[in-house]
Amino acid sequence: MSETTRRNFLRTVAAAPLAASAQTRRPPNVIFILADDLGYADLGCYGQQDIQTPHIDALAQNGLRFTQVYSGSTICAPSRCCLMTGRHTGHATIRGNAEPHVPLGEDEVTVAQIFQRAGYRTGAFGKWGLGTPPDMHALPTRKGFDTFYGYLHQVHAHTYYPNMLWDNERESYIPQNLSGLNQRYSHDLITERALKFIDDHHSQPFFLYTPFTPPHGRFEVPDLGIYADKPWPPTMRTIAAMITRLDASVGMIVDRLKRYGIERDTLVIFSSDNGPGVMAARHFKSNGPLRGFKRDMYEGGIRVPFIAHWPGRIRPGVSNEVFAFWDMLPTFAELTGQKAPDGLDGVSVLKALLGEGPVPDPDRPLYWEFYERGFSQALRWRNWKAVRLKGGEGAPVELYDLAEDLSEKNNVAARHPDIASRMIKLMDEARTPAPFWETS
Repeated sequence: MSETTRRNFLRTVAAAPLAASAQTRRPPNVIFILADDLGYADLGCYGQQDIQTPHIDALAQNGLRFTQVYSGSTICAPSRCCLMTGRHTGHATIRGNAEPHVPLGEDEVTVAQIFQRAGYRTGAFGKWGLGTPPDMHALPTRKGFDTFYGYLHQVHAHTYYPNMLWDNERESYIPQNLSGLNQRYSHDLITERALKFIDDHHSQPFFLYTPFTPPHGRFEVPDLGIYADKPWPPTMRTIAAMITRLDASVGMIVDRLKRYGIERDTLVIFSSDNGPGVMAARHFKSNGPLRGFKRDMYEGGIRVPFIAHWPGRIRPGVSNEVFAFWDMLPTFAELTGQKAPDGLDGVSVLKALLGEGPVPDPDRPLYWEFYERGFSQALRWRNWKAVRLKGGEGAPVELYDLAEDLSEKNNVAARHPDIASRMIKLMDEARTPAPFWETS
């Protein structure tokens, strides 16, 4: 996009009702911070007692904390695919952490491309997981991001002391980590680049996506900090320190916005890609009252923390509105005045995100499918939750009433055969068969 075209667009957006409101002086910046394997209750603002997260808690205190938002999947790659493309795992290109790696399709439009079309500068810093060479069309720099720094492949992201990280489309080696020296922590390097992106683009609208890797394993951290003397197993001290280090990065981002006087021009969203790992969940009660962990189709595997912060625009509070990652693309399209692609599973939940109204069509079902441990499915409709494990079509369905049984302890399928039958029908209708994703 030429600079003249960009200026013309920004003048147009500035005249739109949202951007011209008294609370904001320009099209809003958007920052989406995504943690990796952070549980629903790993944050103080969601009830965590042992791990300190003061900066994220402050976002929640001064923003809107959501209690019923769902990730795209119970594992990382498909969850990020849903976030980026607006399709749930019944229609998404990437439905699991398959090897060889399945990339985004050449014609798939991402959230970043929506922002780019709207004249925004775009940057991604962290773990991509949606395409790596030789699938050059699926790299972040080919999918709407002006700049990228971090991990392309999810397995590469399993170390916090890598020999190299990707800088746009080239390998950038880290001399301090060669030969096992392990002196530069990748999360710190990625945070530095995210902050530099704000430094470089604070005077113009930008979209910053930071899919940070903590607290995903391998569990490594340079400094245990306040947890060094805790009477916990070593791995638990490390996980806690990783989460608090992640929290510190969030604080740095917010401080950068304040430095440039753009905090009131910026929508900051914080969330996690899926539920917590089993070890952390059992020690820290990372899933709170929810059943299940990462790789489970129960609430603990897919319900995630979600905070929206925009001073002067979002009134502080708590929201019970129900939506999912695949709603983000159409939401950001509405925010920026762009047309979302046809055929999406998501809908714009902008009013709910801003605390100004309910989600549209609250009766629509939300659907997930998963391929590890045998094909399984989950579906939420109203307050009903169905889980069908190992078998897909024809397999028995568990049914839970989340309004009465948030922990999914009581399978009531036998008591409500009409509801169970409806849920089965909705599951069967929610998916389209796709290459690489076999149900048996």
